[in-house]
Order: sequence, then C-alpha cells, then structure tokens
Amino acid sequence: MARIFIPRDAAALAVGAEAVAAAIRTEAAKRNHAIEVVRTGSRGLFWLEPMVEVETPAGRIAYGPVQAADIPSLFEAGWLIGAAHPRRVGRPEDLPFLQRQTRLTFARCGIVDPLSLEDYRSHGGYRGLTRALSLGPAGIVAEVTKSGLRGRGGAGFPTGIKWKTVADTAADRKYIVCNADEGDSGTFADRMLMEGDPFVLIEGMTIAGIAVGATRGYVYVRSEYPDAVRVMQAAIDVARAADCLGDRVCGTPYAFDIEVRVGAGAYVCGEETALLESLEGRRGVVRAKPPLPAHKGLFGRPTVINNLVSLASVPVILAEGAQHYADMGLGRSRGTMPIQLAGNVKYGGLFEAAFGLTLGEIVDDIGGGAASGRPVRAVQAGGPLGAYFPRALFETPYDYEAFAAADGLIGHGGLVVFDDTVDMARMARFAMEFCAIESCGKCTPCRIGSTRGVEVIDRIIAGTDRAANMALVEDLCQTMKFGSLCALGGFTPYPVLSALRHFPEDFGRPSLAAAAE
Repeated sequence: MARIFIPRDAAALAVGAEAVAAAIRTEAAKRNHAIEVVRTGSRGLFWLEPMVEVETPAGRIAYGPVQAADIPSLFEAGWLIGAAHPRRVGRPEDLPFLQRQTRLTFARCGIVDPLSLEDYRSHGGYRGLTRALSLGPAGIVAEVTKSGLRGRGGAGFPTGIKWKTVADTAADRKYIVCNADEGDSGTFADRMLMEGDPFVLIEGMTIAGIAVGATRGYVYVRSEYPDAVRVMQAAIDVARAADCLGDRVCGTPYAFDIEVRVGAGAYVCGEETALLESLEGRRGVVRAKPPLPAHKGLFGRPTVINNLVSLASVPVILAEGAQHYADMGLGRSRGTMPIQLAGNVKYGGLFEAAFGLTLGEIVDDIGGGAASGRPVRAVQAGGPLGAYFPRALFETPYDYEAFAAADGLIGHGGLVVFDDTVDMARMARFAMEFCAIESCGKCTPCRIGSTRGVEVIDRIIAGTDRAANMALVEDLCQTMKFGSLCALGGFTPYPVLSALRHFPEDFGRPSLAAAAE
C-alpha cells in the first residue's frame, strides 16, 4: 500500500491542500490503487505548498506545489514510486533550503502525523522527559540554565533563571503558561509547531512543570488560529488518555495537566501580564511590575510564562544534553532560532539555524531576494514593532546582542522583506497607527503618544513644517520608549526611528549619501 503525506498545516490549507487530498483519494479509487493518506504538518517551504510526499524505497519523494488538477497526470506518470513529473522536487532533505538548516525544535514538522503519539515516540519524542525524570527538578533547572536557552518570544531573557525563580518561590500552587499569542507580522513558528508537532510542546511544558513544582499548564492561543487550537486540543486529549498528562505523569508521582485557552484577538495580550489578565477572565490590560509573574503571576501564584518555541526547545535540550545545545550559536545567543521569512521574498518559509548567520545571508542567499525581482530595500525584523534594516546593515550577525547594537530586535524571529517600491514614511506611520489601535490604554505615552505620532507623521508626509515636525516625532519616540508601561509603546519607536534614520529621503530629507556628497 502506498503511503502519501499531505500537509494539513494552515499554510497548505490556504492554497488548496484539502482539494488536493480529495483529488488523490478519488483518483486512487478510480485506478484501484490502495493508498494510505497521512496528514502531516508543513516542512516550512511555503513556496512549494501544497507539497505532497510519497513513501518509496529511496525515501520520501516530494512533489510541489501540487494542485487538484495535477493529480491525474501524477498518477499517470507513476508518482507512487517516485517517478519523474514537472512537479517532482525529489527528496525534501536534499533541497538546499532544508539542507542548510539545523532542525532541532522543528525536527519532526512535516514528517510525523501530529496526532500519533506512536509516531512522535518513534522520532525521539519523550526522550527528554525520561532524562528529566532521572535528573529531578533541580537537575532540570540546572540543565536548562547551562544550555543558554533564552526566551524566543522577543525579550531573550534566560529561561533557566526564570525557572529557578519560580522553583525557589514557595506557594501552594504554581503554573506554567505557554504564550502562543503569535501576533507579530511575518511570524508563524508557534502555529507550525502546534499544527505539526503538538506533542513537543506538551512534553516541554510537562518538563517545566516538574522542574518548578507546577501541576497545571495553560496554552494561550490567538483566536485567529482555529486549526492550531483544534490540533492542540486533540493532542492533549491523546496525551491524557496515554497517561502522559494527569495525576501520575507516565506512571511517576508527578501530576501535570494542560488546558487550551483562546484569546479574543488583542495584540497586547502577547505581553505576559496582559495575557495573565485575559487568562483570569478580565480585559487584557498590562500590569505594573513588580511583582514579577515569577513571584505573583496567574491567580496570584508563581508562574512560568514562556513563549511556545522556548518550551518546545526544552525536550531536545534534555534529550541531547545542555552542552549539545550550547555548542551552537554566537556569543550569548545559544542554540537555534526558527527564522521566519515573509513579505516580498522569493523563498518564504521557516528556516531553523544556529545564531550567527548574517542578515544578508538570510535574505539574499536563503530567501532568494525579493519575489518581485526588484532590489531589496529594507527588512523589518521582530514584528510590527521591529526596526527596519537597510542593505547597509546586512552584514549584521543574527543574534540578540548584534541586533541590539544596531538598534534592532530579534523578537519572535520574523523577517519581513520589502523591495525598492516601499514608502518608508508610510511604514513609520503604520507603526504609530498600529500602536494606537492595539494599545490597552493604561499608560499615557502609549495611548496618547501613538495617536499624536500618527498626526505628526501625517504633517511630515504632507510637507507641513517638516523640520519642526521631524524634531517633534523624534522627541515623542523618546518619551514613548522610556515612559511606556510595556513593550507595545516602548518598542513602537524602533520602526519609526529606524525609518527616519536609514531612509530620510522618504521624509523629505536628503539621503545620507546625498548629504555626504
């Protein structure tokens, strides 16, 4: 019986994967071919989606992008044995985009059936938990600390320090909260993992719970991810039925269970304290700190809040050892990062690699430059509140400290590419407008500053008293950066100031090159 692997990841569904699956079943029945269809996640090569794979003696052979209309000719060509066809791309592992990656956290994405615990275990799943149980809580915390893992949600805070703080804080109950409220433009890593390998998150959260003494975990998912919510909930049910969650995890004395909670579409709920407010049933408004969530978080108890990718990286760290993970990367940025290439880019998708590649390598070599074929003018790194990098900064290494030195952010790993037709003044305006719309309204610099920012940039674009308004918007950005209660208002100046600094000609100023002449 031929095995055919068809992704049910949202990226593949958006371009016709369901129609392809239906066409394959219909054509196979018409030709009396016995097939088994396995619905997987995506491997992250989005320009090839839907990318369909068939199992052959030579390994899995991929075809893509496949549409329903291609199915009769694929069967006619003999694709079930890997035969030649215009849509044939060969072994996925041989494609340069995958070949150059170091897949640790995303190693199973696109390969396993996301809801098969047997499949997960046969590909190394639960090895991390097994070793974690042998180390005990203090040993787990020490291992995560030694690995150098930092928060993959944006702040880059050392995960081990956060866990130790919660572990050392006495309380009757503790919680693990997974922040999967992935709202940044150009990001999809959280969604890919939930839809393609949900058990790795369940395992990571379970290890975290044992490490700090928490018995309950929550996965906070954005409402715009219905497929991820469905797969995540189904995986939790499977894990619970197999005693991988519950009162005695895998037959041990440790208790841990997980619940999925769906947000209501507020970007600010990606901020950890606003997320806690939402989880507790209130409006998502930022809390003042201190107290830190590690001391007084969900329901007033010590709480580990980690981004989904941070928690999903823990199983491989425990399975392979902290040193294996720490040996990859650059400077204080250890391990791998799922870089998400989006926007006007030829090869969009997820590229997991150790820190240290340059921005130019990622955009030009891996991403293939702009999909339009025009020159790349700017790359926004770190979501809608991330800085714009001009080509002059493409030698910047992709790591936390190098980006900070260039007044930028790694954020959640998103890179949005723009060609030379982009209007950077309007992009700066968008950042202020975005902040004004998404602000929770609690602090004045964010609530009022962003609204005034839109007005000032509008005057600059209209050519009204440009010099005075340019000075005003820069002053306003400093107030927002240092006076806002959270990162929403505090980071909005990054795209605005970087646009002003690197693309002054779009604001009616001479370019730096022209000024030098």
